[in-house]
Amino acid sequence: MARPGSGLLVPVNGLGYPPQNLARVVVWEWLNEHGRWRPYSAAVCHHIENVLKGDARGTVVLGQVDAQLSPYIIDLQSMHQFRQDTGTMRPVQRNFYEPSSAPGKGVVWEWENDNGSWTPYDMEICVTIQNAYEKQHPWLDLTSLGFCYLIDFNSMSQTNRQSQRKRRLRRRMDLAYPLIMGSIPKSQSWPVGASSGQPCSCQQCILVNSTRAASNAILASQRRKLYGGTVGNPGATGTLTVVRQSNTFAGTSLWSPTSTSSGTNNNISVGGGQAKAEQVQMPLSNANFPCSPVMPSLSSAHGHHTLTINGQNNLNRPGTQRISMGSARGAIPPGVPALPVKNLTGSGPVHPALAGMTGILMCAAGLPVCLTRAPKPILHPPPISKSDMKPVPGINGMRRKTKKKHLRRGKNPEDVVRRYTEKIKVMPDEDCTICMERLVMSSGYEGVLQHKGIKPELVGKLGKCGHMYHLLCLVAMYNNGNKDGSLQCPTCKTIYGEKTGTQPPGKMEYHVIPHCLPGYPDSKTIRIVYDIPAGIQTNEHPNPGKKFSARGFPRHCYLPDNEKGRKVLKLLIMAWDRRLIFTIGTSSTTGESDTVVWNEIHHKTEFGSNLTGHGYPDPNYLDNVLTELSAQGVGEDNLKD
Repeated sequence: MARPGSGLLVPVNGLGYPPQNLARVVVWEWLNEHGRWRPYSAAVCHHIENVLKGDARGTVVLGQVDAQLSPYIIDLQSMHQFRQDTGTMRPVQRNFYEPSSAPGKGVVWEWENDNGSWTPYDMEICVTIQNAYEKQHPWLDLTSLGFCYLIDFNSMSQTNRQSQRKRRLRRRMDLAYPLIMGSIPKSQSWPVGASSGQPCSCQQCILVNSTRAASNAILASQRRKLYGGTVGNPGATGTLTVVRQSNTFAGTSLWSPTSTSSGTNNNISVGGGQAKAEQVQMPLSNANFPCSPVMPSLSSAHGHHTLTINGQNNLNRPGTQRISMGSARGAIPPGVPALPVKNLTGSGPVHPALAGMTGILMCAAGLPVCLTRAPKPILHPPPISKSDMKPVPGINGMRRKTKKKHLRRGKNPEDVVRRYTEKIKVMPDEDCTICMERLVMSSGYEGVLQHKGIKPELVGKLGKCGHMYHLLCLVAMYNNGNKDGSLQCPTCKTIYGEKTGTQPPGKMEYHVIPHCLPGYPDSKTIRIVYDIPAGIQTNEHPNPGKKFSARGFPRHCYLPDNEKGRKVLKLLIMAWDRRLIFTIGTSSTTGESDTVVWNEIHHKTEFGSNLTGHGYPDPNYLDNVLTELSAQGVGEDNLKD
């Protein structure tokens, strides 16, 4: 679908150019794994355009304008985005829109995802929604754009026509996208910009420069290997059929070029799968297909050869693509080294960034490389019937509940402090680490807190650890905490009394299932299921009276059904009863605030693999979680024989 008012944009090496002497809004976009062009924010686009003006063949460090994009850089010469910590590369493009369109006005349309955060629509859809909104249409059908959604402007919702599921949508104002005038010369991919001076010496820019050097080496080596005609027959002439796929896919890419000539059938299929296509006949030349190195396995003049390029994270440059010969994952040509990239956290045999950079350098030297696709984590066991779920040996029952009536009320602060301290008559000449005043002086909370019987100059020593503080400072610390009748030494973290948390009401279930975890072949598995509904925050939570969300529940966790695993389960049950497993705060994964999050006691949520770091095998996990439980005051000494 042509973008409103933009006419037909002719891409040159990935760039679109506006008609002569017309103002256009520039939007930079990147290609995601589903084949959708996703827009960068307006601030990022302004940053890219500024770099483009200074050095049109340079590199854009996205982290300079958006901290969340700090791992990413854009190579303007190859028009690809590179992620430095994983080695992932994605194509980028530069598109143009009318100044009166949504990006020109700074209008952003977003839909609410499952995590409760907001996701912007593709720019093409955003422009269409804004046009309908300005014309005061009551609703908009997105079927013509390939989406079975109905937009209702009255209720500001999006409805899936198939599942009838509704999501909220919103319209917000942001920075307008950059505006340009005129056209860019088409005689070259990029106009050569002036040097911007001495390069930066920070670690990120050093990595950028090394990546650029490897990239240039790749381009130089591959220009000597471009097709001069059909594969294996340099003197032949032929045509190139470019098939544009229009489907949404997983693990495939947008292009499936096929070259044909007499006596030879060399299919280069990008991704795979079925798709509606439009075919465009072009002369087969280096200009039209500059990314086709003559690989040793494709050099035969006769026969049928197939090269499948996985669409996710692939490139339009030779040598830097993640490729696998044939459709089978194991059909790698003899002698081609395989660099298995198992995940994005570096727990595989080869760190993804190292594998990516190694692949780039090996390709620059003319060596073929195959980076295998990342396997999916196994989060859950095979389906289990209720009759197969058995009680955990040595533990009564299979369920725990926390209700509002279980929430403890605060206790008198003075009584709590006096219970765990003893008065000191001769004060040492050292600081109180709470108020940072000398112990021989009055508490820094003098005049701030007034409590009968506790004078500002009184000093107390905690019974177990012996650390000393102003009694008034301990009262202030208690008032700022959970007020559950317990104290925790701010210096050594020793807990006095029974520490409880602020976990909202919910349910905990546990049972044994007839499957074993990786690393524990001789043991069955203990499965724990936590379920906490959304609700309203109380006085013990960060924002009393405000709603809190509960994403990802019920959450399934796993322990081996052995002696140590059962010990951990008993302590987890105790921690649940004390409301220490979860709390309400800000998610470190999604950034969402006022939501239920883990409370520093790690759980294994991946059943049959360890790709995310939250699975098995992990020989140290049980000991580590025992240490974490002990830090919360739930130690093995609490267990009854």
